[in-house]
Amino acid sequence: MGVRRAALKAVDWVAFAERVPPNQRTMFNTLKTRSDALAAKLTSLPEKPVTIDRTYYRSAVAKAGMVEEFEKTFTALKVPEPVDTQSVLINSQEAEALEKFHNMIPFDQMTIERLEKQKYPYWPHKPIADL
Repeated sequence: MGVRRAALKAVDWVAFAERVPPNQRTMFNTLKTRSDALAAKLTSLPEKPVTIDRTYYRSAVAKAGMVEEFEKTFTALKVPEPVDTQSVLINSQEAEALEKFHNMIPFDQMTIERLEKQKYPYWPHKPIADL
C-alpha cells in the first residue's frame, strides 16, 4: 500500500521545531496537529482492505449477472501510484550542499588573501575600512 510506505518516513518534529521562527510557531503547531491527526487516522486503518462477501450479494441482488459484472470491473481496476520524480533531485541537491559544506575552509583559516584568490561569494568578516 503506497500510503503505508509514505508513513514510514517519520518527521523529526523536535529538530523541525528548533528551526521555526517565533512568529511562525502557531502555523507550525497547526501543521503538527494536522499531521498527528492524519497519522492517527492512517494507523487506525487496516493494512489490507476488507474482503467483499460476494456470495451474500449474489443471493441478495435480484438482477442476475450484476454482481459478476461489478466483480469483474472491480478486479480490473488498478489505481496507479504516482511516480517519484523529485527524490533523486532532492538527494543530488543535498549531496551537493554537503560537499560544499565539507570543502569549505574552516572559519579560523579564512583570510582576505584566500578570498581574493578563490572569489568566495560570502565572507564572514567586514572589511577593516568599514569598521
